[in-house]
Amino acid sequence: MDSETTHRQDFFTRFATRTSKVLGHPWVFSAAIAILVLWGLSGPFLGFSDTWQLVINTGTTIVTFLMVFIIQNTQNRDSAALHIKLDAVMRELQITNSRLYEAEEEGEKELERERHRLEHEADDADGS
Repeated sequence: MDSETTHRQDFFTRFATRTSKVLGHPWVFSAAIAILVLWGLSGPFLGFSDTWQLVINTGTTIVTFLMVFIIQNTQNRDSAALHIKLDAVMRELQITNSRLYEAEEEGEKELERERHRLEHEADDADGS
């Protein structure tokens, strides 16, 4: 990877992190509600026109579209960091079950089976 690509990734990571932190605050939600209320109250003055409706539809679509990428980027990084931390804990506890280390690669059914197996092992250990 060249330094320009790394710089772009670092920029997007920083941008996504800052954006998700700012947009996760209650005041941003309150501001969004205020915008919707103002938009709704402006309806009678603008005759509930097609343009009036188009403004809110376009605005919400653009915000939603962009936020999907910000949220997904943040979730991917959080998930990767969590896996690293769990792997470190498992190594420290000397857990050698390779299926546990590679669990994120499994499908839904395999994960559910593994969860049930671990629950039964825990129940058996408690009952002993």
